[in-house]
Amino acid sequence: MAGGAIVNARGDGKEYPGNMTLFVFLTCLVAATGGLIFGYDIGISGGVTSMDSFLRKFFPAVFRKEKQDTSTNQYCKFDSQLLTTFTSSLYLAALIASFLASTVTRVFGRKWSMFGGGVTFLVGAALNGAAKNVAMLIVGRILLGIGVGFANQSVPVYLSEMAPAKLRGMLNIGFQLMITIGILAANLINYGTAKIKGGWGWRVSLALAAVPAGIITLGSLFLPDTPNSLIERGHDEKARSMLCKIRGTDDILDEYADLKAASDESKTVRHPWRNIVQSRYRPQLTMAILIPFFQQVTGINVIMFYAPVLFKTLGFGNDASLMSAVITGLVNVFATFVSIFTVDKLGRRKLFLQGGVQMIVCQVIVGTLIAIKFGTSGEGHLSHTYAGAVVAFICIYVAGFAWSWGPLGWLVPSEIFPLEIRSAGQSITVSVNMLFTFVIAQAFLALLCRLKFGLFYFFGGWVVLMTIFVAFFMPETKGVPIEEMVLVWKGHWFWGRFIADEDIHVGSKLELTNGKKGGGAAAVATV
Repeated sequence: MAGGAIVNARGDGKEYPGNMTLFVFLTCLVAATGGLIFGYDIGISGGVTSMDSFLRKFFPAVFRKEKQDTSTNQYCKFDSQLLTTFTSSLYLAALIASFLASTVTRVFGRKWSMFGGGVTFLVGAALNGAAKNVAMLIVGRILLGIGVGFANQSVPVYLSEMAPAKLRGMLNIGFQLMITIGILAANLINYGTAKIKGGWGWRVSLALAAVPAGIITLGSLFLPDTPNSLIERGHDEKARSMLCKIRGTDDILDEYADLKAASDESKTVRHPWRNIVQSRYRPQLTMAILIPFFQQVTGINVIMFYAPVLFKTLGFGNDASLMSAVITGLVNVFATFVSIFTVDKLGRRKLFLQGGVQMIVCQVIVGTLIAIKFGTSGEGHLSHTYAGAVVAFICIYVAGFAWSWGPLGWLVPSEIFPLEIRSAGQSITVSVNMLFTFVIAQAFLALLCRLKFGLFYFFGGWVVLMTIFVAFFMPETKGVPIEEMVLVWKGHWFWGRFIADEDIHVGSKLELTNGKKGGGAAAVATV
């Protein structure tokens, strides 16, 4: 293909007829609520672990160190592997569950994977709210993790398959928006329940996870299957009817033909887990591993998991630390809207790169501010003005993540896989994400104790690496139909060498031929 990919006159992939319909908007809105359970859990755990009543009951050693041991370095007051196990056990369970979810998603459809995740999360919320000991807490967290694994595996794929190509970014980012709303809701609830007299507010915080779980459980029952899933499972006429319904037009022959061609090719693949390591899938496999890895080593979950603990460590009082977490949660929500309204106009690469630079600058500044005030001893106190500056730059960092690596870390992997390896590819994405979420969650308090202010420089270094990676190896995917995405990789200066002409399915080859002839709006362009 002479280093080029077929794009139309605007620089996007070929377009199919049809626009956003109310039906698509509502179904994607309901499906996106699967992000609430993930977001609520991220936000709730940090606030709960900063509550004295919770620590006194389940982690008395940490409580004594925080309140009574004045010899402990400020950076190390919450350093407890048992405490971090409470937070991180969920993500290890989600990692394992995502592999089972892959089979459920492929064999039974995306909606039933969401339903299973919601039900399991409901049971975990009940166990955590009624917990009598650490063992009950951990079992509850494991069940929550299974629910998160199922939802994170199925929701992004569902959204990408239902959305028109030109609006896929906006609709898919609904998942990340729901994650941020879940985080904000959890921070607000923690702020309120911390004031409940009698020391049982943490139970309310943990048990209310049942609310987002109930929403996705009930909502999934009313969701239709995607045309891709229906074709994959042999329901061709239903798929044709559904495609007409979601595109709002009967002129769906071209899109249906491409979906059918991709499905026919996928049926020749009996072992997607074996096939995904083939050379022609090397670009997608690399992205499925590195994008979720980089998303976690931005350090964002340090802020979201442990915001109250972190702010408390930096000298904020109980109320002040929880309120600071609420502020960062608000920034997270509103900044996500920036991505929703720009991702299909500016594209993925520009947001990735701009967000990366913004996060690097903020991490260096926050690390330096803390170093000036606390040094390595951890001794010092933040004035209101100084504390406000720390929170401000953390908020700017959160905003940069919220319109770049936050939503795009889920969007890009969900839109790049061909049907034959899509469920396996999404499982790898979720598993890598959960693995490094677990690692970061488990290691954070120990790293804070040992690296001190250098922790922000540590994460900043990773953001430098991942921004360079995007600049050289991440092609633009906006507006390209999922089944035509192979042309993007074929046209890339590096990834094109892994894809032979015979690896491109019939519909794409026809598009390639038309583009080479210069017919219509198509042209050959370098990606």
